[in-house]
Amino acid sequence: MHVLHSLPKFVHEDVIVGTETSDDAGVFRLRDDLAIVNTVDFFTPIVDDPFVFGQIAAANALSDVYAMGGEPRTTLNIVAFPKGRIGIEVLGEILRGGAERVARAGAVVIGGHTIIDEELKYGMAVTGVVHPERVVRNIGVRPGDVLVLTKPLGTGIVTTALKRRKASAANVRAAVASMVALNRTASDVMRTFDVHACSDVTGFGLLGHALEMAAGSGVTLVLRAGKLPLLPGARRLAEQGFLTGGCRRNRDYLADKVGIDPAVGRALTEIAFDPQTSGGLLIAVPKDQGPRLVRHLKAKGVTSAGAIGYATARQDVWVKLV
Repeated sequence: MHVLHSLPKFVHEDVIVGTETSDDAGVFRLRDDLAIVNTVDFFTPIVDDPFVFGQIAAANALSDVYAMGGEPRTTLNIVAFPKGRIGIEVLGEILRGGAERVARAGAVVIGGHTIIDEELKYGMAVTGVVHPERVVRNIGVRPGDVLVLTKPLGTGIVTTALKRRKASAANVRAAVASMVALNRTASDVMRTFDVHACSDVTGFGLLGHALEMAAGSGVTLVLRAGKLPLLPGARRLAEQGFLTGGCRRNRDYLADKVGIDPAVGRALTEIAFDPQTSGGLLIAVPKDQGPRLVRHLKAKGVTSAGAIGYATARQDVWVKLV
């Protein structure tokens, strides 16, 4: 972040969303009725199956467009491949998995770029479209808003346990099912409500992305630990110490910005800090619309959706976990 602050600022009348508020993607106006949404994401494998890894990476990249209220249209593959150390058929399966998710999203793969690297990495650059007046940002939360989360938490904890061969097959299946699931349906439903703000929950964890929403909106977000949707096994694995390096970095960065009630307990606290891969949408809507949003999400198959907190006027910290 310090590096980004030192870069020159690009000012253009058609830039609707740039880098100022850590939004999920950039948005550029092409016409009065059309803007493009641009995003990119890639990372190292978090599961053993290359096809599934491709699905997860693609769903994760597509999610940024959905969080902005947009619709993905085109994608470009980004690959770093350790030639000679991994069979080329593995890369084929990764790309096939990514293509399957893109097709499910109603978008297309139109190319990509590959480099030789010591470590395998895969992801996508995604371009979507949105009406300039219907862009959903991660700022704009108002006091009294209800916060709705659409996917369960704990992907980082479960996949860390998987790497150490300590996660059960059932726990891994549940985590994979959540990570490959597109946020398309959640975004479609969200756009039929008076959404004040939205962010997808990824590498900064629930608390980190809540901080971005709160700080950008000038409010405090209060999250109820007992309402957080959890992946099967996530709480037990957190208690056993299967935490990522990203979780510790998130905790260090957020230490003076969030307040955590001691009654919450270690496991739920760690899950709230846990970096998510292809996590759900965190949506802020007026209080009177929260229950109806949850009902509509569940009716459309987003079964983990639930209200997990609310916004208040600015307090001593940006985010509270109680």
